[in-house]
Amino acid sequence: MPKPVGHSQRYMPGLDGLRAIAVLAVIAYHLNPAWAPGGLLGVGVFFTLSGYLITDLLLGQREATGRLQLGEFWLRRARRLLPALFLMLAVVVAWVTLLDRSLLAGLRGDVLAAVGYVSNWWNIVREASYFARFGPPPPLDHLWSLAVEEQFYLIWPWLLWLGLRYVPGRYTLAGLTLAGAALSAFAMALIYQPGVDPTRVYEGTDTRAFGLLIGAALAMVWPSRELRADSIDHRGRLLLDGAAVVGLVVIGILIWRTSEYSPFLYKGGIVLLSVATVLVLTALVHPASWLGVAVGWTPLRWLGVRSYGIYLWHYPIIVLTAPGPQQGATLSLEVLQVVATIVVAALSWQFFEEPIRRGAIGRIWAQTRSRLARRRDAPRGSYLPRRPFLTGMVSVVAVAVLALDCAGLTGMVSPRAQTSGLSARSEKGPVHPNVSTHHTAATPTTTPTPEATSPKKTLSEAAARTTTQAREPESQKPKSQEPGSRKAASPVMSSCNSVAYIGDSTSEGMVLPNYLPDPGHRLGAQYARVGATEQYFEISGARSIVETLSEKQASGYAIARDLKAAGFQGCWVIALGSNDTANVYVGSMVGLEARIRRMMRVMGDQPVLWITVKSLLDTGPYSEKNMRHWNRTVVDACAKYPNMRVFDWASLAEDSWYISDGTHYTSEGYRHRARLSADALAHAFPASGESSDCVIQ
Repeated sequence: MPKPVGHSQRYMPGLDGLRAIAVLAVIAYHLNPAWAPGGLLGVGVFFTLSGYLITDLLLGQREATGRLQLGEFWLRRARRLLPALFLMLAVVVAWVTLLDRSLLAGLRGDVLAAVGYVSNWWNIVREASYFARFGPPPPLDHLWSLAVEEQFYLIWPWLLWLGLRYVPGRYTLAGLTLAGAALSAFAMALIYQPGVDPTRVYEGTDTRAFGLLIGAALAMVWPSRELRADSIDHRGRLLLDGAAVVGLVVIGILIWRTSEYSPFLYKGGIVLLSVATVLVLTALVHPASWLGVAVGWTPLRWLGVRSYGIYLWHYPIIVLTAPGPQQGATLSLEVLQVVATIVVAALSWQFFEEPIRRGAIGRIWAQTRSRLARRRDAPRGSYLPRRPFLTGMVSVVAVAVLALDCAGLTGMVSPRAQTSGLSARSEKGPVHPNVSTHHTAATPTTTPTPEATSPKKTLSEAAARTTTQAREPESQKPKSQEPGSRKAASPVMSSCNSVAYIGDSTSEGMVLPNYLPDPGHRLGAQYARVGATEQYFEISGARSIVETLSEKQASGYAIARDLKAAGFQGCWVIALGSNDTANVYVGSMVGLEARIRRMMRVMGDQPVLWITVKSLLDTGPYSEKNMRHWNRTVVDACAKYPNMRVFDWASLAEDSWYISDGTHYTSEGYRHRARLSADALAHAFPASGESSDCVIQ
């Protein structure tokens, strides 16, 4: 932390070291979850640390002055937090305006939510997943945690004022604060549902307040201003540092051994993290602690002082410099992203944040007024202050205004179609985000439409739209045999003139132009190639047969049921299973066989083609071991249902077709998946009427 300005709070270098450790964990998680699957818990460390420091500051202020000077407190907070935030927002908006205008419409609400410090509730209301989505994550997605902290800064001083006025004794007040923390932790455990995206409980102010409150309670019973180096003996120092070391070990284990989808985190794991952080804080704030000296090591302290800026800048830099959807980030790129983050944060701190924090704006304003008063008759150009800092401020404001205008924050830009690449985060959890889609052979889109929520009303319209032939141009047809294929272009035609395709995020890339720019390579054209000219695509990230990401998303079972009720007659292609397997792994009560049975009951005796799944992951809900279990269950079911066939995609998919998350595909992978899926449909249900083997390879 920068040395205190304007108050008497003692500077504790160990806290800056802890900040550095926490922000590095978060960066590691956002770069590559495999490095630190629980790196997101660094935010929990920040929460407990902030709760302690803010409460310690306010109590010290009251002790020194006899009252809580809330106006002064909020002014210091604004001076510390807002300039860096506004600078980052201006740069991000300008970057997107100039280099990637497809993000503008989505950025509009994010910017406004960030300015109002309500990003977490903005995400929750929109049901936007923080952990997994189809398409690149928004560059301001990380601001949810700053919103939680700022809401705490606004509400907690009032509650503390009431507590100090009406509650006798600080220990009693600490007990009541811990009771509030317990209620918050209970709310997290109560609201959390295994197998459902945990964004609501992870980002909710109500469900995350316990970390801040636990830190606040520590400040009431362990105030830094009362701690003295000579207040404990050698044995006491050993106990203090020993407990803190245990706390650091617990934090490290949680970061390296848990993930965002671990039920343990939401049923007490994050509370354990907060308790471990308290153990660390008790030592780091004590002047006699040896650990405080070690954690306050100069390089760590340097990073910690700039941790706020590092946190602000790291995520936009990672997102906006990420490679295209067909390739993952290299280690060299990730190193450059980290270096760029630190450099930008350091420059922001040196030339923007610190000058403003120490009163530069007031001084410059006073100097400017004085200069303008003396030079009323001077040439117009002399009105501009000749200080580079103010010139930079003016430039930032000008860029921000221009960028925001271009960005259509006044509503002039139409909403963007979400057609970007996969996020690297999508590998981790049992669900992927709800991007409900309907596609035709000629015009795939990922924008939610009325059909997504009401298939009964739109089946005939969708069928009518999909009758357009999307044949592959002769010039674009492969001339030679491709990997994993019986033939590059199957001469077999399917008896399936009408097809209903139900899939999850592993199918999205087959219909998106940013993955497959050539329309002839997309799923609609490939199905039309084998005779399926009437197509109904229901593809949505996070989809499983049973679970849903939100009330707005329909499960695979619900989609099939509604289509059948609406009168659909034809062939079914079911490309689900990855999320089902993961949901069963994390605790769903509906087993794999029961899921398949539900779907087959709905589709009756109509032809059904199931597509097997594959993963390159060794551990977790989406491990290949779990995927093989699902595939065996699907093959076993095929023997029970005469109308069912299985396309063994898992045996044909090559490792080189996968992106770095191990579950989704490159452009090449999606091209092969679309082609082979169409060939499999033709061989499973040929126009000749001949019976095929149960498993199509």
